[in-house]
Amino acid sequence: MNPVLHPNYPLRELNTFGMPVNAANFCVLEDLAQLPALLTSDIFQRGPVLWLGGGSNLLFTRDYPGLVIKVALRGIRLLADDGDSVLVEAAAGENWHDFVQYTLAQGWSGLENLSLIPGTVGASPIQNIGAYGVEVKDHLAQVVCADLRHGGCERVLDNADCRFAYRDSVFKQQLAGQLLVTAVRFRLQRRFQPRIGYGDIQQQLQAMGAGEAPTAQQVSAAVIAIRQSKLPDPATLGNAGSFFKNPLVSRETADALLARFPALPHYPQPDGRVKLAAGWLIDQAGLKGYRDGDAGVHARQALVLVNHGHASGSQMWALANKVRDTVRERYGVELEPEPIVL
Repeated sequence: MNPVLHPNYPLRELNTFGMPVNAANFCVLEDLAQLPALLTSDIFQRGPVLWLGGGSNLLFTRDYPGLVIKVALRGIRLLADDGDSVLVEAAAGENWHDFVQYTLAQGWSGLENLSLIPGTVGASPIQNIGAYGVEVKDHLAQVVCADLRHGGCERVLDNADCRFAYRDSVFKQQLAGQLLVTAVRFRLQRRFQPRIGYGDIQQQLQAMGAGEAPTAQQVSAAVIAIRQSKLPDPATLGNAGSFFKNPLVSRETADALLARFPALPHYPQPDGRVKLAAGWLIDQAGLKGYRDGDAGVHARQALVLVNHGHASGSQMWALANKVRDTVRERYGVELEPEPIVL
């Protein structure tokens, strides 16, 4: 059965900024059997086409003039279990946080630091999502895709094929628009090895009384508590999480900045560059809590731009550019947005 097409479809509930925009046409992909007919349909061929996951990494600045396809493929399968580790596959439409909690409930660890990140499983490798010292690439085994150039035939990419980098992958670069992620396979461990040296996790675990040997579920609970204390819930305050990437600069640039701003948080990288804390740069530039109408910088986390109710996408984008310009003028550092801006 072909997906049902809906013309002039409202997208407010399908993007976490809550932008009141419409798609010229909209459909839901619930079964891969629907894909071949969809790819050969006139409306798909005319384009443009936007594949939509959880809508948590998008900023719509206007109505979408083409076809929006909501990827709603569901299912979780255990593919292999050698006693020490498991290989588990989740379909692209699964909610990311729910999947993380499912793995922990089964006694499989590795994804606990990535708890409460909004979005879907299918989006996780595209962005190489990360938090608290862990990136999705650290535990990803394979990405199952449909090749949109060849009728949707299956193509499986191993970890190395994905060319992961900081908030980047081959899906955003060389293969952008060519592959649809349909499922992701993860290699997870039965023996828990905590990674709790990043951010406030240890402090939060102590406050929870977790002791010296916390469980994976306790680490997850700590991450959830930290995120809830710092980040607004999109259900009550429209946002897309961290709006800017933490910038990577040369060692020379970092040294020059540290000479001027010794308190600047910085993290040396394996390639010799240094990652800077974008939130600190924005905060120290005096923009935390800044508001222009209903478009604002969050009062507790300067890295998050928020819609206080009725901001348009163009107003949010104007605010983002103000933040970028201010940081560039003060520090000589260029901030790059995380979300896709349409």
